Amino acid sequence: MGGQKGFTLIEMMVTLTIMATLAAAALPVVNKYTQRQKEEELHLALRQIREALDEYHKAALSGQVAKATDASGYPAELRLLASGVADITSPNEKMIYFMRRIPRDPFCDCEGRKNEETWKVRSSTAEPDSFDGGKDVYDIRSSSALSGLNGVPYAQW
Repeated sequence: MGGQKGFTLIEMMVTLTIMATLAAAALPVVNKYTQRQKEEELHLALRQIREALDEYHKAALSGQVAKATDASGYPAELRLLASGVADITSPNEKMIYFMRRIPRDPFCDCEGRKNEETWKVRSSTAEPDSFDGGKDVYDIRSSSALSGLNGVPYAQW
């Protein structure tokens, strides 16, 4: 008589059970990794936009960008950082771009919105916790109601 070839049903079931257990154990690790990646994107986007806002403000105060005498010197809209503004000190009024593009809020669950619409903005005259827009863009924050791995809500980063 020949030897047994192949696997029994029991051996297959045990193997599938072990594989399912390993997959279930790995899922939370994968989810945390994905969240950590998005958090890094959020940190980078916040830093880039806030630096661009400061550069715009410096350019406005130095007279390179047109501003009204009673204006703060911050851009009226977030999109101006990427769409550009005229350099009034240049003889041919070349454009100044403070960002290549406005990054999207990685935690915003808002399909169909433009990147600049995924952020909450704060005016220079608004209270520190009031991100309801205004006459200019002084600061931004995430529009997400979720909290980070550190327990701090993304809207407070």
